[in-house]
Amino acid sequence: MTAISGKTQRGDGVKTPRGASVAAAGMMTLSGALSILMGVSGIAQDSLLVTPSDYAYWFDLTSWGVIHLVVGVVLIVTGLGVLADKSWGRGAGAAVAAISLITQFMFVPHYPAWSIPMMTLDLLILFALTRFYVGTSG
Repeated sequence: MTAISGKTQRGDGVKTPRGASVAAAGMMTLSGALSILMGVSGIAQDSLLVTPSDYAYWFDLTSWGVIHLVVGVVLIVTGLGVLADKSWGRGAGAAVAAISLITQFMFVPHYPAWSIPMMTLDLLILFALTRFYVGTSG
């Protein structure tokens, strides 16, 4: 059995990411940008967000804003790392997408219409970064 790489080798010997790696990088930069926007809304104490009083994972909106801002920046950096085919990109990207998934889950009572699609996007990122093809040799 042979593992099929997620990279294509060009004629000049340079390996470039393809397929799921490029899709994951795009989704990570999108998720990161959207998390940054949500972070800014939280820091600005936007009236769009609700603050439930009896929630187990209660933080004030400024704390949630900072959390989303940091996760968003790290998602963009790791997305660019995956796109640039850095050795740390896929592992770090999967870890950050998992952290983003957890924070979005914890954020559901504040804004479920935002958190649920973002969790779906994070799951797609995790799938794209952790999939592994096994092919048969000829």
